[in-house]
Amino acid sequence: MPRDRRFGREDTKKRWWMKNDPVGTAFYNALSVTFPKGEAYFIESVKAFRDGTPERLNREIRAFVKQEINHTREHVAFNRAVTDAGYDVNRLEEKVDEALAMTKGRPAIANLASTMALEHFTAIIAQQLIANPRHLADADKESGDMWRWHALEEIEHKGVAYDTWLHATRDWSRWQRWKVKSIVMLFTTWYFTVNRARGMMDLLAQDGITGWKAGAKLFWYAFGRPGMARKIILPWISYFLPGFHPWNHDDRHLIKLAESDYQDAVMPNADNGAAVQPAE
Repeated sequence: MPRDRRFGREDTKKRWWMKNDPVGTAFYNALSVTFPKGEAYFIESVKAFRDGTPERLNREIRAFVKQEINHTREHVAFNRAVTDAGYDVNRLEEKVDEALAMTKGRPAIANLASTMALEHFTAIIAQQLIANPRHLADADKESGDMWRWHALEEIEHKGVAYDTWLHATRDWSRWQRWKVKSIVMLFTTWYFTVNRARGMMDLLAQDGITGWKAGAKLFWYAFGRPGMARKIILPWISYFLPGFHPWNHDDRHLIKLAESDYQDAVMPNADNGAAVQPAE
């Protein structure tokens, strides 16, 4: 369900809000820059196939749209604080614009496939943010709370784009569906990873960290400790397995939702099937 929250409006964000670490700060700042325009793209890609969907999926798409609008608003505010802290994110935003320009004129089903791939990315990152507190340990409170709130809702609606894809391609063969989604994921992974890494390097350069030292620090942060990139490799691979669905990995225990607009996200009580109380 949409949780209409606002974060950090009254606070002045520290330049290095991630435990006074420029590398960790650059990692999340570069991701955040992609979200406002990216999530608008997700919304339009999914809405393009809303007509004619089963009632449950139609309802979940409406909830998805509301949540993504809220996420966009909070990342706009977060990104404004990033620039207020002295960072120039224009080059990062240009890369987002370039990526979105590539989608213009494409078949709507191709945009849905890209959205489905990126939603899987956000879901597996979100799972890590909640399951492994080390990722956001010692972050400024409001910033950490915003990322955890976003992560919870990404897990909650992680099946919506995929279910929309399954409905939209219901007349396709399993082979055709698997081939298209796999090719799109490989392309999306390459483009997304390369451009986010460049964005992180750009932000680090603004802190005077350049060259091989910047690359080494970023590589260690991503693949060493805390190792977000390393820890999402297996969940990323699962996307290519026959019979994949985002909810094959049951992480409802991380979000503990008793009431939700997404039926698969509701956590039943192990004893009697009743829903548990939601997490705060």
